Amino acid sequence: MYRFNNTIMNIYKLNYTDKETAIADLLAKGVYVETEEGLSYGQGIQAVVEIGKVIQTQGTYDEEGNVITEPIYYDGYAYDVMSEQDIYFESEIFPVDCVHSFAGYAQNADGQINDILDEQGAI
Repeated sequence: MYRFNNTIMNIYKLNYTDKETAIADLLAKGVYVETEEGLSYGQGIQAVVEIGKVIQTQGTYDEEGNVITEPIYYDGYAYDVMSEQDIYFESEIFPVDCVHSFAGYAQNADGQINDILDEQGAI
């Protein structure tokens, strides 16, 4: 749990089997709502970040950018959500080494943690 402008925020790190499953779940839970313009944030949703496939092992490339070894990806398709309300996600994960963080929050921030970065970036 975090505070932003005196509002408690929840950060969720989610992993789905694929993008289509993710979108369906985010719509079902009101994180996204469909509008004439496309997908919009639902009430109380501050941010949705599509992470996508996360690299487990970096690929290798020659000087010209040609692939020598393909990267290896973790299973699944990842999203991060920042919300004012509590939402139960079956797909919530708690990684230690995260590839994304919300500005002002610890890189591994998720769920009910109350740490906000100070000006030097330390918790």
